[in-house]
This record gives sequence, C-alpha cells and structure tokens, in this order.
Amino acid sequence: STNGEFPSMNPAISTWGTEITAVKRYAIIRLTPCDIRSLTLDFLVLIFAVVGLAGNAIVLWLLGFGMRRDAFTVYVLNLAGADFLFLCILTVYSFYPVSNSESILVFVFIGLIFAYLVGLSMLSAISAERCLSVLWPIWYRCRRPRHASAVICALLWALSLLLSILEGKRCGSMLPSFDYDWCRASDFISAAWVIALFVVLSGSSLVLLVRIFYRPHRMPVTRLYVTIALTVLVFLLLGLPFGIEWFLLAWIEDFYFSLPCHLYGLTKFLSSVNSCVNPIIYFFVGSIRRCRFQRRHPRTFKLILQRAMQDIPEEEEGETGSSEKPGEVETVWQQLRAALLRQNWL
Repeated sequence: STNGEFPSMNPAISTWGTEITAVKRYAIIRLTPCDIRSLTLDFLVLIFAVVGLAGNAIVLWLLGFGMRRDAFTVYVLNLAGADFLFLCILTVYSFYPVSNSESILVFVFIGLIFAYLVGLSMLSAISAERCLSVLWPIWYRCRRPRHASAVICALLWALSLLLSILEGKRCGSMLPSFDYDWCRASDFISAAWVIALFVVLSGSSLVLLVRIFYRPHRMPVTRLYVTIALTVLVFLLLGLPFGIEWFLLAWIEDFYFSLPCHLYGLTKFLSSVNSCVNPIIYFFVGSIRRCRFQRRHPRTFKLILQRAMQDIPEEEEGETGSSEKPGEVETVWQQLRAALLRQNWL
C-alpha cells in the first residue's frame, strides 16, 4: 500500500482502524457518540481480558501440572489455552493506539482468527466425543485409541493455524500484494469450516439433551454434563456472534456498513466475556454441594476443578462416599437451581 495503511479487503479490519483513530483524534477534535461507545467497549474488553487471563492461567496450571488428565480434560486444557491466547491478543490490541505499530494489527488479525478457530474446534470436539461416549459406550471404552484426544487436539491446532495464515496471506494482511479471488476462496474455506464446527457442536449437544431428558430411561446427569452444557450455552450466546460477524457478515459489504458502528466492538466484548467465563463455570459447578447437610470441608482450586470434571452420577457418589439418607441426595440440576436461587439469579 502506498499510503502506509493496513491492506485488506475485509470490512471488519477497517473497523479496527475506525476505532483506533478515535483515540488519535481525541487531542484534535471532540469524540463522537460512536467513538465513545467503541472506547467504552474496548475498556471493558481489557478488564474482562485481565480477569480471564488469570482464570485460564489457573486452569492451565492445574490441568497441565497438578491433575491427572483423561480424554475430556485434555480438551478442556486445550480450550483454556485457546481462550488464554485469545485474551492475550485482545490485550495486545488494546495497546495499539499507544504503540501505533502496523505489525501489531497484523498480529491481531491473524491471532484472533487462529485463537477463535481453535476454541470453537475444541468445544466441538468435546461435545462430539461426549456424544460418541453416550451413543456407543462399549466401543468408546474398549476400542477408542488411548491418545486420540491429544492427536485430535494437535490436528485441530495445526488446521486452525493453516486457515488463519491462509486468510492473512491471501487477503493482504501478511503480504503487500492482494488477490481478490484467492481471498474470496480462503474466506469461503474458513467460513465453511466454522459452519461445519457449529453444526457438529449443535448436533452433538442436541443429541445429548435428547438422551438425558426425552428417553424412557434417562441417563444420569453428572457434573461433567453440566459443565459441558453450560460451556456450550455460553459460547452460543457470547462467542458465536463474533464468528458470524467476522466470517459471514463481514463479506456482505452493503449489509455490514449499514449496521451500527460499534457492532464489531460489541461482538469483541461478548467474545472476551465468553473466554473469561469458562473458568468461572468450572469452579461454579465444582463448588456446588452434593447434599443439603453435607459438612463443609476446605476446598482448593484443584479439588473444585476435579469435581467439575467428575463423570460419576451424584446418586452413586452419595452411595459410596456418604452416609446421608437417600432423600437427602440432590441431583446436579437441583443443586444448580438452588445455587442460582441463593444468588438471586432465578
């Protein structure tokens, strides 16, 4: 580019420039209401990013060094890594107006795509593998390869990196040259991959809900089910808008520019909350008491996280590890509802 601006055809990237110039113009002209809303959202993103970095760092440390991992905790570990990376990139992006470096914008563009694709891939893999363990339990326990989770995670990281580099290279953010046709093709591939992951995530989650609630013989609900269900629900509410806006709506130029000026900032804020709230879900589910009259014991983060990943039905746990009467044992959903009522959330 001859004028030194960031070369790309993606309208979402031009939104970054619009938001960033708001800080630069502050000393010259008065900020518009749109600039104020964008800066407010950026400030909130930074706050949630700092909180989320701390929470995901704890999860990474406990699952990486303090706990024995199984098939599902491997995915959770990689999901925490993707969330940590996503929040790190958002934090770096918040300092762009200070440094005024175009290389930071290139890093943010590639890094956000990469981290988002990895997070969505890991969440889809968690839900799909849980669905397989429910539909074909004998095959899952006896025939599933031992290191399948680690291999799948490595492949998903590599594929996400390839797609993000392809997107950045062909759409002009890594090279001064720009090829419209190649950019369209690479974006179509990325959008198709996001849609495929969303279909897998939604389909497997729906199958799990049907097997839990609508069969004659209902499956027992474990803490792991609740953890997965809440994580998927939060992503659909908070994380999915970023993917829709970035990979789908950004290429419908007439529709994109007719939307509010702070749309990208809003989706970025929602995605930061999504990456921040996952550790809170783990600790919330793991800290729910099993019985009404259970004696309180000192709880560590490690114990709480272990309980959140627990795949043993509450009734069985009550029979083997407690001497309370059968009527005192609550289901996980009853515990969750009671906890929300105590917090005045219902």
